[in-house]
Amino acid sequence: MALSKQQIAQRIAKELQDKWYVNLGIGIPTLVANYIPEGIEVEFQSENGLLGMGPFPIEGTEDADLINAGKQTVTVLDGGSIFDSATSFSMIRGKHVQLTVLGAMEVAQNGDIANWKIPGKMVKGMGGAMDLVASADNIIVAMMHTNKRGESKILKECSLPLTGVGCVTKVVTNLAVLEVKDNAFHLIERAPGVSIEEIQNATQGTLIVNGEIPEMII
Repeated sequence: MALSKQQIAQRIAKELQDKWYVNLGIGIPTLVANYIPEGIEVEFQSENGLLGMGPFPIEGTEDADLINAGKQTVTVLDGGSIFDSATSFSMIRGKHVQLTVLGAMEVAQNGDIANWKIPGKMVKGMGGAMDLVASADNIIVAMMHTNKRGESKILKECSLPLTGVGCVTKVVTNLAVLEVKDNAFHLIERAPGVSIEEIQNATQGTLIVNGEIPEMII
């Protein structure tokens, strides 16, 4: 069975390591803050100027002054801090963030990512996306494997305007966990009940399958 957006976030949360600073992009990535594994401490950074971001607030307890980069209300953990965008981007450009989790519209087998613009549609701008992909060494993408028409978003080459070039290290979709290396997608795990054939059919880019591929444990 294909994963829900919440389950994609749960799987990505398993990649977190103790004492890491992690930036969460807009969309599915914001859900990762709800699933921190027990026994570790992680500092979530939001590019609009927040360090120590917690899970989404319980309905009725929202504070309109506490928002993430996607303008969703969030919580701040004890010891968290709020600062200006210049300080926030100094953290990002200075490579003080160990993991960046982003959403995407397309990812190519060489690690290119397109996640900010569809030609012909109005957009407010790319926000901090290009700073994040240019500065981060460890980028995990959270996305759906195909679009609403059933067409693959896991491609040989991106067709949309690029956000970053050769920067994605791993992709977690509703069907699979893919490692991006050697100009190909390497199948690491598959969603429970999803066959390798289903993943192959949904992947336009080169897919490498070696040995038995385990199911994800959510």
